[in-house]
Amino acid sequence: MPERATAPTLLELNNVVKSFGGVTAVDKLTAHVREGSVHGLIGPNGAGKTTVINLITGLFHPTSGSIHFNNVHLENMGPPAIAALGITRTYQNVRLFSGMTALEQVMTGCYLVRGVSLWSSFLSLSSARSQWAKTRDHALHLLDRVGMADRADELAETLSYGEQRRIEIARALGSNPKLLLLDEPTAGMNAQEASAVGRLVHELRAGGLTILMVEHNMGLVTEFCDSCTVINFGRLLAEGDPKTCIADPEVQEAYFGRKNDAERLQALR
Repeated sequence: MPERATAPTLLELNNVVKSFGGVTAVDKLTAHVREGSVHGLIGPNGAGKTTVINLITGLFHPTSGSIHFNNVHLENMGPPAIAALGITRTYQNVRLFSGMTALEQVMTGCYLVRGVSLWSSFLSLSSARSQWAKTRDHALHLLDRVGMADRADELAETLSYGEQRRIEIARALGSNPKLLLLDEPTAGMNAQEASAVGRLVHELRAGGLTILMVEHNMGLVTEFCDSCTVINFGRLLAEGDPKTCIADPEVQEAYFGRKNDAERLQALR
């Protein structure tokens, strides 16, 4: 794999604007995510971070501007087509199916690689049974990858919050994505749980995955992100090395207002 600092750009946003009526949520945003990197998308509450994720995944379409993934234009594509290109995501709030085990949750994320027709499944054809077994094995592998293989047969709603987050990540990996979007993966976690997620992200990156992560935990960003994009009111404030971006006076002011430098830096630790 090429060095991350010189690796090709996998995802690029060029002058992206998203308006909702008279409100501009994303304002001429340009950003770059390099292949094989962990890239943080950070900014204060209401900065437009989740809107950016929704634009990348096709839930929203840009008002203007362009989004390129692996040299393919995404701005007029819907979520299924974008997922098929190799982009999957998690959400701010845990979204698991009620009454399903951890294994079953992850199997639902493998639909893009399962390759079984609906009629084959209904008729219980041998080809469908064989492919279903392969899907189960794939889901078990993903559970093992996120450290949850021993909880495969437990109902997901009985697991801890941190474990449920891991199940969500495993499910997002089910279609073998090239780019994984994590929307506040450590929200509501204690320091130990957040650090464990950071280590998992690091391991996934080491396995060749590119990750774009919305995150408020600045310690996690500086420790595990190779680069970051900082936005406020949908506009670009800074992009590049996380520590350099976070130390930028304009970024500190966006987070904390006009405080002195010592207070700002202490709050970011």
